[in-house]
Amino acid sequence: MPLTPEQARTVIASAHEHAGTLGVRISVAVVDEGGVLQAFERMPGAPPLSAQISEAKAAGSALWHRDGDAMAAVQDSRPGFFASVNQLTRLPLLPADGSVVVRDGDRVLGAVGISGATPEQDRECAEAGVKAALG
Repeated sequence: MPLTPEQARTVIASAHEHAGTLGVRISVAVVDEGGVLQAFERMPGAPPLSAQISEAKAAGSALWHRDGDAMAAVQDSRPGFFASVNQLTRLPLLPADGSVVVRDGDRVLGAVGISGATPEQDRECAEAGVKAALG
């Protein structure tokens, strides 16, 4: 079962609030466990391309059950396999920091992808959003 619509909105609002404290503008995508977009919002002033990047980050994390930095490690260690899997998905999977898997125990509920700031800031905003939604 994915995040509820209310939880997805909380993720976005909290990630945006955290971005404001950092002085950055971001896009936030929340996807379900199958990588399908549940909720999205781009802050005014966030780079236009950050919209597509955030969704690709989130979808990859949900489908691979790995945060963005761990997905990047798979791409580095098994590039041929990663490229083949990437061709099977609805949109390109972006293995980069700034995406986190959302879990309830061992169950994957979905993922959050953030783009628009540094990779470290993107991840920090994603973690803040998930923490606010799940406690």
